[in-house]
Amino acid sequence: MQSEKNNTISTGLAMFSMFFGAGNVVFPLALGQYAQDKNFFAILGLLISAVGVPFTGLIAMTLFNGDYKAFFGRLGKVPGFLISAAIMGLIGAFGAIPRCITLSYSTVKIYLPDTSLMTFSILSCLIILALTIKKNNILDILGYVLTPLLVGSLAVIILVGIVTSPAAPEAHHSPLAIFIIGLLEGYQTMDLLGAFFFSSVVLSCLERSITRGKESQYRQMIRLALKASCIGAGLLALSYIGFSYVAAFNSAALMHVPKDELAGRIANLVLGTYAGIFACGVVALACLTTAIALSSVFAEFLHKDVSLNKISYEGALIITLVISFFVSTLNFTGIAHILAPILQVCYPGLIVLSVLNIMYKLYNFKPVKVPVFTTFALSLIGYLWL
Repeated sequence: MQSEKNNTISTGLAMFSMFFGAGNVVFPLALGQYAQDKNFFAILGLLISAVGVPFTGLIAMTLFNGDYKAFFGRLGKVPGFLISAAIMGLIGAFGAIPRCITLSYSTVKIYLPDTSLMTFSILSCLIILALTIKKNNILDILGYVLTPLLVGSLAVIILVGIVTSPAAPEAHHSPLAIFIIGLLEGYQTMDLLGAFFFSSVVLSCLERSITRGKESQYRQMIRLALKASCIGAGLLALSYIGFSYVAAFNSAALMHVPKDELAGRIANLVLGTYAGIFACGVVALACLTTAIALSSVFAEFLHKDVSLNKISYEGALIITLVISFFVSTLNFTGIAHILAPILQVCYPGLIVLSVLNIMYKLYNFKPVKVPVFTTFALSLIGYLWL
């Protein structure tokens, strides 16, 4: 049995890897570019919505032993299924998968000027299909190789960027406005949505350290999950702070650069052309690796939960990639414009559900339907009329 300390550390690192897709680089970069010398207020908002909120959802799901059907089922069988299906769609073929493909394209297109998004998307979908049509350990291999390269490349960009960059220019926005932008930008990471489905992986990792003794296995699991979450959340917070400040310091040079091209442009700016090519390649591959994992998860959901095994896994995977391809043709900005209002309306209700489910497990606090659906309604009204 793996020691509790080592397993907690490795699980915390796994949490960081699961939450930290390459797409998460874009939003702190864009935030720093916008906030400039008032980046402190922006990153404060981002840390609340992109670190605190997802790990709250993860802890809530841990209390439910990773059973998302029981978690969402408190809202009713039909509403619970519809909400979980909508979330899966957002982190699957209708949102995160095509966003990963387009971000991968945007990161490397400076070095591939003759390749169109459509061509790149077709090739990406074919690669994803080849690597996921038969379940094997390709993701583990890619993860072991790519995760260290990704983290190492981004750490170099952050350190070199902070040391060598000029002071951030003065922003003309109020601290409150910048804080709210940071708070809303954190929704775009979609990490809370992912947390609902990552929890089962986290629990399977922690189970290796569970022992029989005075402390119940359930209490041990919660204690270990909290410790591992502190590690994962801490690393995620440091990454966001680093990226946002590098972008803030270089905001004058990034003034007219689109969000999806920021990672590639900063890598080139901070590291130079040749090292920048390597860093951009690693980020692009990490995007595709995330898309591979999400494609497999979404296809499984179509195969088992939606079609009830009437559609084969292979058929569900092809459907997933066809949808992903067509959505990816909207490009990163187009996908972001579609996702932003959906996330702005849905996130508050899901945050309330997470908090109420924690209170239900810890204090037997039972009210859930009225507060959650009221929050959804108020968020929709606020988006439409405010």
